[in-house]
Amino acid sequence: MANIIRFDPFRELQSIHSAMDQLFDTSFTPTRRVWPRSWDLPIDVMENENAFLIKASVPGINPDDLEIVFENNVLTIKGEVSSFEEKEGTRYHVRERTFGEFSRSFSLPTLIDEGSISADYEAGVLTLTLPKSEEAKPKRIEVKVEPEKQVMIEG
Repeated sequence: MANIIRFDPFRELQSIHSAMDQLFDTSFTPTRRVWPRSWDLPIDVMENENAFLIKASVPGINPDDLEIVFENNVLTIKGEVSSFEEKEGTRYHVRERTFGEFSRSFSLPTLIDEGSISADYEAGVLTLTLPKSEEAKPKRIEVKVEPEKQVMIEG
């Protein structure tokens, strides 16, 4: 007599998931990783009413090797981490640090005072301050109150 098994659509997904896990587990080992020639630059973008503040993690990069360009309201940060020299007679067990070129560009939603942009570098963190232009800053509009008009009611 055959067993009756209730249909479960997620069972098929689980088996596909397990097969994919097996495929990737056998293809890559911890001591041999394939890294892309370029990598993403992690950033934080903050805003207040006067400026944008951008922090980028660039550990191990000489600040002189960074290229920062602001053009047409688009900020671009470029750089390169040199490849690591392999020393003769040294055997690597794990090699996970990335190297290569990186570039990150993004546009800002308001106009920036290009002449006042500043960049600071401390402990592997690049901090950019991009002040908003005067046209982009919020303006407070005062409500004018006229003296009460005298209304005469005849009657």
